[in-house]
Amino acid sequence: MQRQAKSILIVEDDADVRGALTAVLESEGYSVVEAAHGQEALQHLRANAAGFCMILLDLWMPVMNGWEFRAEQLKDPTLAEVPVIVVTADHVAAKSGIDPAVVECLTKPLEMEHLLQQVGRYCSP
Repeated sequence: MQRQAKSILIVEDDADVRGALTAVLESEGYSVVEAAHGQEALQHLRANAAGFCMILLDLWMPVMNGWEFRAEQLKDPTLAEVPVIVVTADHVAAKSGIDPAVVECLTKPLEMEHLLQQVGRYCSP
C-alpha cells in the first residue's frame, strides 16, 4: 500500500503571495492547501489534521490573525503537532520570536531555497 503524501497548509491573506508560494511548492512536488485567514486554516486542520505535514503562517490577516490562529491551534494537542513556520513581513515580530513551538520565523521577501530546505525537513514531495 502506497503512503499518501501530506499537504502543506499555506495561511496567507495576500492572494498573490499565497499563489506564488503554492506555485513554488507544487513545482517541487508538494501538495498544498490554501487558506486566506486563520479561521479558514482551522477548518482545514480540524477536518484532517493528520493530512498536514506543515503550516506556513502569515501573522497579519483579517478575520483571524496568525497569533489568534496559534492560540487556537495549541489548545488541541492533535492540531498542535503540526509544525509551523511563520512567514511575515513584520521584521519586529520575526526578531522577537512568535512562540517557542514555531519551527522558524522567515521574513518577506523570502529566500526560496531556505524555505524549501525548511519544508523538506518536515514534508516529502
